Amino acid sequence: MLEQKLQLPHTELRNRLVMGSMHTGLEEGWHNRKRLRAFYEARAKGGTGLIITGGYSPNIRGKLSPFASTFNSFYDVIKHKAYTDAVHQHGGKICLQLLHAGRYAYHPFNQAPSSIQAPINPYKPKEMSLGSIKKTIKDFANSAKLAEKAGYDGVEIMGSEGYLINEFMANHTNKRTDIYGGSLENRMRLAVDIVKAVRAKVSQKFIIVFRLSVMDLIPNGSTPDEVKQQALALEQAGVDIFNTGIGWHEARVPTIASMVPAGAFKEASKRLKDTVSVPVIAVNRINTPEIANGILEAGESDLISMARPLLADPEFFNKYANNKAEQINICIGCNQGCLDHVFKNKRATCLVNPQAAFELDYSLEKAPSSRLVLVVGAGPAGLAASCYLAAKGHKVTLIERKEQMGGQFNLAMQVPGKEDFNHTLNYFTNELKRLNVDLQLGTEFTDNMLNQYDDVVFATGVRPREAKIECSDGKRVFAYDEVIRGEVELGEKIAILGAGGIGFDMVAFLSEHKGQTIEQFKTQWGIECEAAPEKDNRQIYMLKRSAGRFGSELGKTTGWIHRQVAKQHGVKQIAECQYLSFDKQGLKITVKGEEQILDVDTVIACIGQVSNTETFDNQTENAKVHVIGGAKLAAAIDAKRAIFEALQVARKI
Repeated sequence: MLEQKLQLPHTELRNRLVMGSMHTGLEEGWHNRKRLRAFYEARAKGGTGLIITGGYSPNIRGKLSPFASTFNSFYDVIKHKAYTDAVHQHGGKICLQLLHAGRYAYHPFNQAPSSIQAPINPYKPKEMSLGSIKKTIKDFANSAKLAEKAGYDGVEIMGSEGYLINEFMANHTNKRTDIYGGSLENRMRLAVDIVKAVRAKVSQKFIIVFRLSVMDLIPNGSTPDEVKQQALALEQAGVDIFNTGIGWHEARVPTIASMVPAGAFKEASKRLKDTVSVPVIAVNRINTPEIANGILEAGESDLISMARPLLADPEFFNKYANNKAEQINICIGCNQGCLDHVFKNKRATCLVNPQAAFELDYSLEKAPSSRLVLVVGAGPAGLAASCYLAAKGHKVTLIERKEQMGGQFNLAMQVPGKEDFNHTLNYFTNELKRLNVDLQLGTEFTDNMLNQYDDVVFATGVRPREAKIECSDGKRVFAYDEVIRGEVELGEKIAILGAGGIGFDMVAFLSEHKGQTIEQFKTQWGIECEAAPEKDNRQIYMLKRSAGRFGSELGKTTGWIHRQVAKQHGVKQIAECQYLSFDKQGLKITVKGEEQILDVDTVIACIGQVSNTETFDNQTENAKVHVIGGAKLAAAIDAKRAIFEALQVARKI
């Protein structure tokens, strides 16, 4: 199904795969134009049918931030012609997303339908005058006209996620009493007027995509019936394709994170498809050809949007079309390299593909001569290094002392919400075979191996840090890895030591459903129903030595979800405590100097890791020795850094 063409009234899409809009951090300025061109070209060359750019504002007030890009001059036409040419050269089509940030604009000149401050923005917006509204409509039309001159096949008008147009649609943010407020007809007038103005300025073959918020997921958002009326009016105004928008940025419901079940919002796309006669795009947590085709075959949408999956693998479509789906590097929905980077004003990339948006910076060229390389350790760093090195033409041997490869990934994929880590392990398994890497499990490194290879890469990973707590009465403190592997028996009253990523993963492991269904997910988060998290049989405590908020080091776009899950399950959190002893009475601690005993029967240490360095401690001065991943630095170890370092060492050898 993904491979089927889609006929529009005046043009054709070569397949059903759309790269959804994603800001990369390359959109700003002239200096990154070659990098952004390479980024789009890789996805078009990979077979993607339609690419939608990151968001560009039609005017200054609508910019996402003071340095964000606009698209409203002939300077922009010249700059963007390189992007459209690159995509067309490989047979793809590309639309420019026009996005007015409204009250989400992170600067003091922001505007909105009403002067109501967003909870995620320190700047209160100014209420738009009628004159400002009319000018904004003209600005959208002017930008669309310029986009056509730049070679774009169309525009996507951003009408969801809580940005300006969406703010006009919803009672939540629109308290106006003029022709743009009050009744539904008035609240959707801005959207309809923008579409009409754009259609009047561009040719008939120019595609107008409208991203409509089908689920606002906030109080006083648009109702399903209102969304239907909005869609019908917008179709009448000239929309060619509808994209499905899910949730405002301020909504306290996960919409794209890894704990969201695959295809969780396909019902929303189906609802839209049943309303309009033009094609509809399905979105969010669709990361494999099987899920995509299932949605298309069920008639729940006409097109499939994948943004992060095309960061993970620009060749996604070509691999699928050539019956090589097992070679797709599948997005795991972690947000660590993409959205977390963007919200920190860093360039977006990808945990499983550190070359994403760095195509020109981190290219992997064939080596001038093949070398014999030994990689020690088959965790994420070792697996990635082996594949990158073999892709360069080196002869690679990968050894692992255990009988199973995967390292910390084997633990991660046991945590509810992180099941997709299994996709990455499968990818590496297939790549090792394709690239003829000699994998030797159950094999220990010995010093005499150094003389047998030109280079040796140590990726020996980490082990849990042990808690130094006095134990008696047959009690002991469990390490997180033995708990996840099911090697120990747990009680009903549990203390977790540590409030970092591992600690919150342990909360999920002890409390959440593995392989959660869409219905279970919707019930837990109150999506179009009353929220009803299941009652827990266990009482869980989370303890940390430092002061301040729990999970402060978690990912910017997912940390709040982990904290909310802990709250849903009644986890009691205690900061500024010291751990003294553990016996049959419980866990003795001091909190701000005061001693107390927690009535718990199980204590789990999630207090970090230490590097496994024993194998190479006496070899680090050797020029042929390279150390990467957790073996190099255990502090705040994550797979993103491990795989990035694997790429860098491969580029060096």
